[in-house]
Amino acid sequence: MDIKKNIPNNTVTRKLVDLDQPTGNIYESINIIARRANQISSELKSELTRKLADFSSPTDTMEETFENREQIEISRYYERLPKPTIIATEEFLDDELFFKEGK
Repeated sequence: MDIKKNIPNNTVTRKLVDLDQPTGNIYESINIIARRANQISSELKSELTRKLADFSSPTDTMEETFENREQIEISRYYERLPKPTIIATEEFLDDELFFKEGK
């Protein structure tokens, strides 16, 4: 998944007027952001699982487990990423999400 570099890692206070402009309804906007955040979260989890699967072996036990520097770096990278909700909110405000208007 490609994540833009200008997304803040911390929570940013938003004006409700900015969030409900694209849809005309704050609840619909929040629902769109939440659904996109779930998609992002699933993509990140599957990507991380795929990368970490290279390091696991079926015969590992607690005694045989040792620190792998590359595995630690991969984990740290994903820990430092902005939360999926923040990414989804930025995408929504930048008009990067496609959504159908409800009835």
